[in-house]
Amino acid sequence: MSVLFRDVLVYDAAAPSGMSGPTDVLVTGDRITTIGSLGDTTAERVVEGRGRHLLVPGLINAHFHSPANHLKGSVPSLPLELFMLFESPADPDLTPTPREAYLRTMLGAVEMLQRGVTSVQDDAFVMPRPTPEIVDAIAQAYLDSGIRATLALDQPELTEAEKLPFVDGMRAALGDRAGLLDEPAPATAAQLLEAYDHLIGTWHGAGGGRLRAAVSVSAPQRVSPAYFAALDDLAERHGLPLYAHMLETRAQRALMREQPRFAGRSLVAYTADLGLLKPHTNVIHAVWVDDADLDLIAGAGATVAHNPVSNLRLGSGVMPWRAALARGIPVALGTDEAICDDTINLWSVAKTAGLIHTVTGLDSDDWPTPAEVLDALWLGGARAQRLEGELGAVAVGMLADLALLDLHTIAFTPLNDLREQLVHCQDGRDVVLTMVAGRVVAEKGHVTTVDETALLAEARELFAAKLPRIAAARRTARVLVPAYQGMVRRAAATDVGLTRWVEVR
Repeated sequence: MSVLFRDVLVYDAAAPSGMSGPTDVLVTGDRITTIGSLGDTTAERVVEGRGRHLLVPGLINAHFHSPANHLKGSVPSLPLELFMLFESPADPDLTPTPREAYLRTMLGAVEMLQRGVTSVQDDAFVMPRPTPEIVDAIAQAYLDSGIRATLALDQPELTEAEKLPFVDGMRAALGDRAGLLDEPAPATAAQLLEAYDHLIGTWHGAGGGRLRAAVSVSAPQRVSPAYFAALDDLAERHGLPLYAHMLETRAQRALMREQPRFAGRSLVAYTADLGLLKPHTNVIHAVWVDDADLDLIAGAGATVAHNPVSNLRLGSGVMPWRAALARGIPVALGTDEAICDDTINLWSVAKTAGLIHTVTGLDSDDWPTPAEVLDALWLGGARAQRLEGELGAVAVGMLADLALLDLHTIAFTPLNDLREQLVHCQDGRDVVLTMVAGRVVAEKGHVTTVDETALLAEARELFAAKLPRIAAARRTARVLVPAYQGMVRRAAATDVGLTRWVEVR
């Protein structure tokens, strides 16, 4: 298939204005093959830009959890440790059918493609545990939708008592229910490694390379060193990213003093001491990191996945953006899951990234620039996905993951500064076409690869029927709230040597 974008403006990070053209862009197969005046060049499809449409790299969602796509708007803002009680209870009654897993994954893929997101890193938690049928359903949805996806299985394999600080107080609060903290995780390390064998053996490289596998420890405190090392070995052998939530919350910072196995080390330092902080590591969130942590991340060549909207929703704090960039750490942007953003709109994440760091007390010269935010959106995302040099720019030889925006719209009228307006004015409504691997997968606000109307109707009916079971599981989870609330409040009152909260008194 060949597609010619005729007379389009092209996002150009090196140009003073942020764009070049009007020009022509030819896509042949899954790559950009020519940029320049192409005259009467023929192609199987011609998309007319008329000098008013801007071709940008497809947006890369560097951190996401698809299993909560059907739950947006259903949980109030809470600290992460409380939020997770209602987000993903390990209740057998909530075990998804393959069709449920397929539909909820497809909901996210459709929403992203509509807004020009062409690539996603899905750190999928499958409760109670991933089975081949559910893994297949998730991967098949991504294959059918046309999006580029990198899929991992975000599953803990330790008990709650091994993951959390201030467990003594939690046991006291739980009383005769204290044994819940010692219940084994729903899946063992051996079972999870079997699931990875299936994921990698069946889906890594599927769809002409559009689907790829990743591995996930969820977070270093949630897994044993042996399982962590086994996943790292898979990442090394197969060239995969490794996802690890690190220091998202103050409670996680407190672990270094409250869990003996960390011996006073932060989760970043602990991971580095295990020899498992590497270039393929995605350090997710990195909110409660200190300078020593950032030095370790930089020295390892790892990437930070920044999720500013999620961090606001859950009250986690503000990631030290400037300190990371000053060390040369690649930063990517993610929405996190739909349930803690309540949409899957990477444009709003970019805007929030451009704004939230202005309240850190830093000099205004150290606030994020629109160019830096866009680099995180595209180049940082490509780096996180281990597709650096393949994605993130409109250039000859790059994969043809592209979004076309109409500049004759409110967001860009008048066109004063392209970068500023991409970051601060655009919300995705002006994306008129989305292309992945040279294939047009969304146009005029609708995905072209699936029957959107039928899919949404089926999802509404299926998930409405599941609401009573979700409500029952959350009622059961409420008995744990006092214990977890006490733990979070003790962490808030503990001096951890730094703060990432904006303190207003």
